[in-house]
Amino acid sequence: MSRTALTLGMAGLALVHAAPATSRLTVVRRRLPGLAGEGHRDHVALTFDDGPDPDSTPRFLDELRRLDCHATFFVVGETLARHPDVGRRIVADGHEIAVHGWRHRYTLLARPGRVTGEIRRAADLVTDVTGVEPVWYRPPYGVLSAEALAAARRRGLRPVLWTAWGRDWTRSASPASVLATLSPDLRGGATILLHDCDHTSAPGAWRSALGALPELVARCRSAGLRIGPLRDHGSGNRCRPVGTPGRTETWWNARSDP
Repeated sequence: MSRTALTLGMAGLALVHAAPATSRLTVVRRRLPGLAGEGHRDHVALTFDDGPDPDSTPRFLDELRRLDCHATFFVVGETLARHPDVGRRIVADGHEIAVHGWRHRYTLLARPGRVTGEIRRAADLVTDVTGVEPVWYRPPYGVLSAEALAAARRRGLRPVLWTAWGRDWTRSASPASVLATLSPDLRGGATILLHDCDHTSAPGAWRSALGALPELVARCRSAGLRIGPLRDHGSGNRCRPVGTPGRTETWWNARSDP
């Protein structure tokens, strides 16, 4: 094989591996509404990434309880291993727990096989700690590799991204900036991405999301929209107690309005 052919072949393999990563782009997510997290037109899905954290996550849980609102928490495996009590409280408080990988790093940068093992390990830990089988998988940074996609499917996890985010991870973020950033995409069927800790954010950035919660929930409710976890968002999937059968859906199906 010539050097040129070999180079082209390797480039092709790299493209196949990285192609799902383009799903993070807005234009692609709009063509794949299931992957983006589009749901019922009278519902908004509230999701949090990067926890659990023993200092900040309980504050979100307290505030959500005060607001009588539930959410989906995408947890990092190695962090859940350090703070299993916080993971158990997430479920005990009626929230949905989901998988955000074992470590918060790009799936595209991992050596072959590592992502598969880490997704399985994180999902198994969620089950061991909380007693429920997770349904959802969100890749760190919203970047899906072909291996991550295949591994999630094999583990029975449905990949989901988001349709609106608050940019709550920056040093300059505030409750007002989070609400202003969310506003253009805050509508029925939206999936909101926020963070319940600052493990991959500026120190203390989580306070911007926490401070925005009351007004965010109020705006949704005043518009006649329900706000809650992905399990109520119209997918038909939810966390299941260990040992119970579940239903698997393909996220790449053509869009059908609920």
